[in-house]
Amino acid sequence: MSIITRKTLLSGQPGTKKWIDKYGQNLICVRYKYDADRKIKMKTVELKVEEEPWEVNSRKIAANKIVGIRIKFGEVQLGRTVRNAGGKWNRTKKLWEMKYQDVVNLGLTDRIIGNK
Repeated sequence: MSIITRKTLLSGQPGTKKWIDKYGQNLICVRYKYDADRKIKMKTVELKVEEEPWEVNSRKIAANKIVGIRIKFGEVQLGRTVRNAGGKWNRTKKLWEMKYQDVVNLGLTDRIIGNK
């Protein structure tokens, strides 16, 4: 199945009036999709079904954020493991840098020094 979306109209844009009349403030957007295999075009709507308070967790670290970890001199095997997981040695800062998610996967979060 090869359905592609060619156009997305946000609520309030020209072409959404009919759908705003039907769904009101719950309308998020209207999408125009095309199925080349079945040779049909479709209009879909995205609706808001629930709303609740939410705050950004400012302490959470993004999975792809680069963080620095300290590995002591002599921990050769650990250094190899970090290198094999994509870690890079930063000569200037004298620490290893790698993605936070990789640090978590290796169980090295207690060694995090700082982040980029």
